[in-house]
Amino acid sequence: MKLARKACVVKSLFDEWSSRRRRRWWFDIFDEFEREFERVEEMMSRIFEREFAKLPSEKQQGPFIYGFSVTVGPDGKPVVREFGNVRPTPKGPMIQEETEPLVDVMDEGNYIKVYAELPGVNKEDIKLHASEDELVISVDTERRKYYKEVKLPARVKPDTAKASYKNGVLEVKLEKLEKGRERGTRIVVE
Repeated sequence: MKLARKACVVKSLFDEWSSRRRRRWWFDIFDEFEREFERVEEMMSRIFEREFAKLPSEKQQGPFIYGFSVTVGPDGKPVVREFGNVRPTPKGPMIQEETEPLVDVMDEGNYIKVYAELPGVNKEDIKLHASEDELVISVDTERRKYYKEVKLPARVKPDTAKASYKNGVLEVKLEKLEKGRERGTRIVVE
């Protein structure tokens, strides 16, 4: 009789635990995600407060601009690109006079297209310099300073570059070099 009573108690405890466990698995998994996101948000807030407290005030230095863009590269790995005028250094964040614009590079068959966000400038103030593997974007006005060296994913013909600027966005279209075209002088191995 005692054994039957103990088995009944154990079974009721197991039923209670398993019903709680089943319910928890479906509903509490979202609570776990929410708690984890809150923990990460708290950690990021503490980091930003600590690091940005080291910076001079905006009145002394000017506006602080920092951001990043995350995309997936052609190899399937994430690519993180930073922009703005705040640069992380081992000694803490450093403010630069020039703002690095947000830039996207698109490989479109026979062309490479580069898009750069340059708000608040006139097209006459934009200076571009292209080589076979790099595009340099610079703006130096009294109110705005932008600078970015863009490494191109393929070799291009710099003399075919065409640029347009509309609504704060610069678009540069560069024709790719043919794959068969060789650069430099061929060297014969003896």
